[in-house]
Order: sequence, then C-alpha cells, then structure tokens
Amino acid sequence: GAPTVSVFLRPPGVIPLGGSTTICCRCLCHSGNIVLYKDGCQLRTLELHGSMAEFFISHATQRDRGLYSCHYVDGGNGTVLTHSDTVEVRVEEFHLPKPVLSILPGHEVATGADVMLQCAIKHYRVVCFLYLEGQANALISVGHTDFYLSQVDQSKGGRYSCQCYTKGTPINWSGVSNVLELVVK
Repeated sequence: GAPTVSVFLRPPGVIPLGGSTTICCRCLCHSGNIVLYKDGCQLRTLELHGSMAEFFISHATQRDRGLYSCHYVDGGNGTVLTHSDTVEVRVEEFHLPKPVLSILPGHEVATGADVMLQCAIKHYRVVCFLYLEGQANALISVGHTDFYLSQVDQSKGGRYSCQCYTKGTPINWSGVSNVLELVVK
C-alpha cells in the first residue's frame, strides 16, 4: 500500500504573534521529497531526513495562518504518492497567563489506568485544548479544565501541554502550558 504521511506542529498549539513553530511532516517511507501546501497552494519542498521533513515558521504573522498539509512525492518524477490530513496554524496575541498542567494520579501509570489531566488557569468561562506532541488534533474541554483518559494504553503516553481561550467577545488566548510527560507502563 501507499506510505502514510502525518503532519503536526512542534510545539503544538496556537502560535503567539511574532513567535515560531515547526510544521513536522512524518512519512513511513524510504526516501523522496515532502511538499508543504498551505490552503491548497504549494509552498516548499524538502528532502526527507530519516522519516521527517521540518518546515520552520519564525516571526509569525497573520499571513502564516492557514491549513497546512504534506504531500509525499516520488523523488524521480515528482508524482504525488500520498498526502497527510491538514493541521491548522493559528497566530494570536496572548492576553491570559499560561495555564498549569498536572497529571493525576501521577506521571507514570500502568496500562489500563484512568488518568486526569488538569489544565488550571485563573480565569472562568474558558475553553481549553489538550495537546499530545506528534498529534495534529487536540482534545477540547468546554466549561471545565479537566481531561479524563480512561483505560490508557501506550498510545496515550507522551508529552502533553494545554492552552485556553475565553468564551465570548473578545476572545483572549493564553500561552501554552509547560510540557508534562505521561509514561504508560
């Protein structure tokens, strides 16, 4: 079958105005090139290094906002062999403090355990996102700041962070919390 391509941001989350991020394209393939697309338009091409191609955004502005995807192309003739889903790059000014992330019952748990990740922020009426590094999609929590993971397995292990914004108008964003690692044994 065709190789699998995925896309994610490192670090995950909304980028502060003037900040930076890396768009990471991971391909389970042997060699070739990765072409980065933004909103359906081709931007840049990089040769794969191992299984990754990394595209950097620095000094982010509103022009960097958009939906990005990665296309794996044959190095010889440029034929697109497969492509990733999209990841949204958002650029915002941050007006709220960074939330504090904690993991209960602890950073190391056994397979099958229930885990709660708390994203604590000193503000009411927020929507929070929980990010797992290497994943394009975040978990969303509306009206509370606790995230429950039931019967975790090793796929739920990794580096987590969270970020919040206020409901209503104007929308105010927080920075991204510090990263905590969850180890599932």
